[in-house]
Amino acid sequence: MQIILLEKVTNLGNLGDVVKVKDGYGRNFLIPQRKARTATAQALREFEAKRAELEKLAADKLAAAQALAVQMEGLTVQLVQKAGVDGRLFGSITNHDIAESLGKQGFNVAKAAVRLPDGPLKTVGDHAVDVVLTTDVTVAITVAVLGEHA
Repeated sequence: MQIILLEKVTNLGNLGDVVKVKDGYGRNFLIPQRKARTATAQALREFEAKRAELEKLAADKLAAAQALAVQMEGLTVQLVQKAGVDGRLFGSITNHDIAESLGKQGFNVAKAAVRLPDGPLKTVGDHAVDVVLTTDVTVAITVAVLGEHA
């Protein structure tokens, strides 16, 4: 399936690139997410007419993400979870918990933007976590997990 990318997609291409992808990836993910359009002759003409507008929107989105990244740089999020005496948590802390805590601090990020390199956090202590604001902007934050003894 040939598609036109309407925004930058990691490991695929930039705005305006015409790329070939598997049918399911294009039909079930890229097109419904409005990241791409099928590459027909009419769609190419419409894209070229809107190209400047789409590039301006992409630049505005990147600038907003960079401004948010400057505010979030070096941020520490504290979360309290019940833990045993050995420092292991009863349960775990997921990207949803971290995104919710960031939202309470005024940083509105999607849970999919929070990347946990080793899966959910299951021990007490400080953990390095990446927050991917756009494909080009990633911020490293620290999640401090505090144990609450029962």
